[in-house]
Amino acid sequence: MTEASGGVTRRRFLGGLGLAGGGLGIAAAFTGGSAAGAVLGLVDRSPDGRSEQAAGAVSTPGRVVPFRGRHQAGIITPAQDRLVFGAFDVVTDSAGALRDVLDAWTIAAEAMTQGRSVPADDGSPQAPPTDTGEALGLPPAALTVTIGYGPRLFARFGLATRRPSALAELPPLPGDRLDPARCGGDICIQACSDDPQVAFHAVRNVTRLGRGVVVLRWLQLGFGRTSSTTTGQQTPRNLMGFKDGTRNLRADDTAALDRHVWIGTETDQPWLIGGSYLVARRIRMLIEAWDRASLSEQERVIGRRKVSGAPLTGSREYDPPDFSAVRAGELVIPSDAHIRLASPEHNAGRRMLRRGYSYTDGIDLSTGELDAGLFFISFHKDPATFIAVQRILGTQDALREYIVHTGSALFVCPPGLQDGESWGRQLFGA
Repeated sequence: MTEASGGVTRRRFLGGLGLAGGGLGIAAAFTGGSAAGAVLGLVDRSPDGRSEQAAGAVSTPGRVVPFRGRHQAGIITPAQDRLVFGAFDVVTDSAGALRDVLDAWTIAAEAMTQGRSVPADDGSPQAPPTDTGEALGLPPAALTVTIGYGPRLFARFGLATRRPSALAELPPLPGDRLDPARCGGDICIQACSDDPQVAFHAVRNVTRLGRGVVVLRWLQLGFGRTSSTTTGQQTPRNLMGFKDGTRNLRADDTAALDRHVWIGTETDQPWLIGGSYLVARRIRMLIEAWDRASLSEQERVIGRRKVSGAPLTGSREYDPPDFSAVRAGELVIPSDAHIRLASPEHNAGRRMLRRGYSYTDGIDLSTGELDAGLFFISFHKDPATFIAVQRILGTQDALREYIVHTGSALFVCPPGLQDGESWGRQLFGA
């Protein structure tokens, strides 16, 4: 769809949102001026004029996670309880229309993360409402909205020169049984919140605002975080009943984040410095088979005690695992135990920031078994880290008998927005 073919022109699209001409203009909406401040409620200014993301803050129903900052919110933000993750395909041929949608998404996302409705136009009852309304009266519940871009997007719209060399489709990996309908995408939106309706509202509204320009390719709902991103959070349990993410990177370990998570000056695309690569994997757990395994088998597969979360060589959850320990001539933590093969010690020091969620999508009609498991999300300075680790896990991990990877995608998440920036301006570079 082109701008000249009856599609969405820049002025018509923004005018429909009350963002062109009079009222709240695009320029005002993306600056710290009084007009934008009154409508969008910009908060928590740091000395350099940006919003600080309170990475170690405790989540409360009314807490606002600042939308702007050095890094996007939703990466090192304290992991919220609920997830709605949408991957979109771009269905227009117009760069202007795509940029308009990204600009509109910026305004909507910033408003929604502050507990506000999508900014309204004149409120004419003859027009559809500019906000779908299901979050009216609900607190923001620490909502974060994080955007990422897939490899195929950069082959279009004159964006080839802005594509980082590290961004490519993930290669086939051992153990994959991927459903193409659950893979890939040009753009992703990750909405996390402590209220499922608030998270759903965010993705529903960006989907509505993008109609005719983008279309949902796949959608995943998540409940129950499966990792902690701050030291103040307790380690959660996954659907196998084990504590998950005990050795995850933490938001207060800034040196480790700089080394393993944030894109730095090594990139061939300076506009991405401060961003990160997002890997999404839908991992179905073979629940029924797992539930028939003995406790000792389950603990051997994972390498930890089920109740305490302690490694098999320790007594407390945070005891460092001793991978060299031997008892009765055998390794205490088996050679194919998940925590051994996933550990930095076994992977040349490679680490990643995990932010996954449990999911359930009913039953597999062909078997009558539960379709449930882990929607795995991780963030990396370089996606090669994930590929290297997964190749080991997919061929050696004892856990592979109880899981299957059914969805896969890779996106690059740009850095956070400064005052005056929008996602459209950031992507297109002007």
